[in-house]
Amino acid sequence: MQSVKNISEIAAHFNCNVDTGSLKKFGSGHINDTYFLKNRDEAGFDYLLQRINHHIFTDVGKLTENMCRVINHLKEKVAMKASGCPDKEVMTLIQGRDGKYFYQDSKGDYWRMCFFLNDTKTYDVVETEKQAFEGGKAFGRFQNMLSDMRAETLYEVIPAFHNIESRLKALEQAVQVDPLKRSLTVKAELDFIDAYSEEMSYFQQPEQQAALPKRVTHNDTKFNNVLLNKDDEAQCVIDLDTVMCGYVAYDFGDAIRTIINTRTEDEEDVSKIQLNVPLFKAYARGYMQEAGDFLIDAEIKSLIMGVLLLPYMQAVRFLTDHINGDTYFKIKFRDHNLQRARAQLKLFEMLYKRKADLNEVIFGHVEAYRSKN
Repeated sequence: MQSVKNISEIAAHFNCNVDTGSLKKFGSGHINDTYFLKNRDEAGFDYLLQRINHHIFTDVGKLTENMCRVINHLKEKVAMKASGCPDKEVMTLIQGRDGKYFYQDSKGDYWRMCFFLNDTKTYDVVETEKQAFEGGKAFGRFQNMLSDMRAETLYEVIPAFHNIESRLKALEQAVQVDPLKRSLTVKAELDFIDAYSEEMSYFQQPEQQAALPKRVTHNDTKFNNVLLNKDDEAQCVIDLDTVMCGYVAYDFGDAIRTIINTRTEDEEDVSKIQLNVPLFKAYARGYMQEAGDFLIDAEIKSLIMGVLLLPYMQAVRFLTDHINGDTYFKIKFRDHNLQRARAQLKLFEMLYKRKADLNEVIFGHVEAYRSKN
């Protein structure tokens, strides 16, 4: 953990009024390090200070430019609503004293600061249908408000982030190099992944790329990236590091990945993993309520493939990192990434078996939305 002295030096570069003695670690993210700091002014917003993992996000300037453009667009949309409150419904980055929205310290680490939204909460595991419904509304509204923004104007901060063919090539390369000789112990997982690789390349098929529009997408829609208010109502979408050009099904699928699973994404006993279909139905209903206005038929058809792809791809990513020696995701113990990969493969297997039923749910909510509108 950072020392109060270090945090004082870093915070001094931002236009803020922090009580450095309030410093504490915050959140459960896999990539960046986040700290909570109180505002000396009790009437003002508290702060989150975040160290950006520049080994993953190699161009912090472009990443920040993406975030600022998306934030400004969202704030303009929220401000147009009669009851809209941009500072509470959209995250706010704190400008540095040099005019930038990030700071590089003497060690080469990059930092940013944003307002902490009081009286909000997140969940790593969805507990109620209302929470799932509100999560669907949050990400559906997020996509809808950005649907008129030109997606191709955003930088690709992580090239081929959701390109499964690229992810599979990275896994193949990891197996070939195999720095810790781990690949021999994961043959069953590698064979399972290979068996579905062609089918999971759906979004790289020329006919799908011709039919599906590119949108501004979040690309990391796990449920704990939605802030809910004290009444479990969606308030704000956070963690905008990966906002880029993408397909709406990627966001839908990643959200379902964390909502429908009855266990955490790193469940050790995969026999305990089950599908919470009522939560899936609730999320899909909330999502369609907000996104139904702009989605075209090809996008709606693709949603179920996003539901299948994202746990499959996440398993590929976890397994690749495991073989490479755990250089990307934070781990808490040896073989943590392997445990994560096995849990995601089990989730994918169960989703695949229920594909037709789940797709029927999606189209049922589409028909219900269109009949009312």
